[in-house]
Parts: sequence; C-alpha cells; structure tokens
Amino acid sequence: MRPFIKVMKALSDPNRVKIVKMLQHKMMCVCELQGALGIAQPTVSKHLKILEDAGIVGFKKDGLWVNYHLTDGRSSPYAASLLGNLRHWLNDEPDIVELTQRLPRLNRFEICAKN
Repeated sequence: MRPFIKVMKALSDPNRVKIVKMLQHKMMCVCELQGALGIAQPTVSKHLKILEDAGIVGFKKDGLWVNYHLTDGRSSPYAASLLGNLRHWLNDEPDIVELTQRLPRLNRFEICAKN
C-alpha cells in the first residue's frame, strides 16, 4: 500500500499538480517552474523531490541546467495510471489554462538570470 499512498500524497498538493500539468507540455528547470508558479525556489525543489520520489518526475542534466520531465511511470503502476489520466483531467481548470498559455513566453535565460 505504501507506493500507492506515496503517489496519492505527491498529487495532493495544488502546486505539484500544476507542475505535472506544465511538464506535460515541456521539460522545465526549477527557475522556469518558480517563475510560472510564483513561489520560492526551495519550495519548488521540495515539490519536485516529492514528485520524483513518487516516480512521477525525473530529471536530466544538461550542462548547468537540470531539466525536469514527466516519467513514463514504469517505476509505479499507480504513477503510470494517474499520469495517463491527468493528461485528460483539469485541462479546462482556469489556473491550468492560464499556466499553459504562459508556457511559451517563459524564457529560462531571462528568469534564471534574475535569480
């Protein structure tokens, strides 16, 4: 039961759900996620760690960048199932619509230079 609870807890926070919804569209660094959500960098990092531990989010290093992406859910059937369903859920939610409309305008070089 522990793996199931870990996935459910990971997706029980609105900011973590927003992170998942943004990562459905593109890989993002912490600075981009911070800029989109308007929350502190340590908070974003904490959310990403919880999502990573649940098998929902992974990362790849690219030079100085650490790019976060959604996993394929192989590490957990619960993560796989919820990731599949989340692709279709909440797309009409006003917060999600606003975030996804802003994604193309997020420039990591501008955002990260400010931090």
